[in-house]
Amino acid sequence: MTAVLSRGALNRATLARQLLLARTEIGPLHAVHHLVGLQAQVPHNPYTALWSRLAGFRAEELSSLIERRELVRIGVMRGTIHLVTADDCLVLRTLTQPVFEAQLKRHRDYSPVLRDVDLDSVVESARHLFDESPRTGPELRRLLGAQFPDVDPPALVYGAQMRLALVQPPPRGLWGRSAQVSWTTAEAWLGRRLDAAPSLDDVLLRYFAAFGPASLADASTWSRLTGLRAVVERLRPRLVVFRDERGRELFDLPDAPRPDPAAPVPVRYLPEYDNVLLAHDDRSRFISPNDRGALRPVWPIGWGAVLHDGVVRGIWRAAPDSMLVRHVPLSRRGLAAVAAEGRRLARFLGVAPAVRLEPVSRRGPHRGG
Repeated sequence: MTAVLSRGALNRATLARQLLLARTEIGPLHAVHHLVGLQAQVPHNPYTALWSRLAGFRAEELSSLIERRELVRIGVMRGTIHLVTADDCLVLRTLTQPVFEAQLKRHRDYSPVLRDVDLDSVVESARHLFDESPRTGPELRRLLGAQFPDVDPPALVYGAQMRLALVQPPPRGLWGRSAQVSWTTAEAWLGRRLDAAPSLDDVLLRYFAAFGPASLADASTWSRLTGLRAVVERLRPRLVVFRDERGRELFDLPDAPRPDPAAPVPVRYLPEYDNVLLAHDDRSRFISPNDRGALRPVWPIGWGAVLHDGVVRGIWRAAPDSMLVRHVPLSRRGLAAVAAEGRRLARFLGVAPAVRLEPVSRRGPHRGG
């Protein structure tokens, strides 16, 4: 009989894989590899993500890995920018090309413009430009527009972005730095070719190791790839199978950690975008419907999530004078733990180590101490 895993069991299992049950001693490069990349469309999000996961994490160490080209910023899963290892860049960008092709076909403005364009010629011209040096968007629009004067320049750039494996080189993504986005190809930046025949089996096994136990729908949500059922069926002899409380089939690695559902979890602050909250079709293991309903109206863009007892119970934003936390009802001890961790994060971010706690009800936020 297939074992049933409760939401609590799923929560603790995924938190253990995500290095959120206890800060670990491994280095940033190892952590990014284990997590199959970090969401990075907001350049400093990976720093907060790793601060919450690694013991003694130093932002400068992560920046150094980016400067040394051991980590790169590139669009992969779901077509979004991730910080991944150089090796994973060459694998994941090839595997996720169907995601970019789908985006290219359905873009409301650019797809009609590019329908009759020789996009292969556009891509080859863009590749030559990137081989010369990284290019900003305005540069690329100007240069490609001069070569293809009958086509809308932004459409040309979009087509090249969808077809080429483009990385965002530093100083973009460095700690304490800000810079206009520029791109170059992964091949030019890393001096290596993309993996022409990457193993989707291996990547899916890594997904279960970092995010499991998980369903087929969860894996599809994480990657936005289709056709994963055949891969899971091929891997089934190497997996263990569970069911959740709604009867859905969940897959996992036999030796992956599955802690006691009652295992204690410290308060954790997650950045605005963190894959632990984005990598499942069913996110109930991390937030209850009631808490989601209470927080959604007061959860604007730019706010991260606060985990208390392993689930989202609040949101946060750093300002120069304090950390602001909006939260659903918590015990006095819970509020103290949220405030203490917030002060530690504030020191890391370089803002005043003061935390303002703002209770939230279904009627909206209330000012509080």
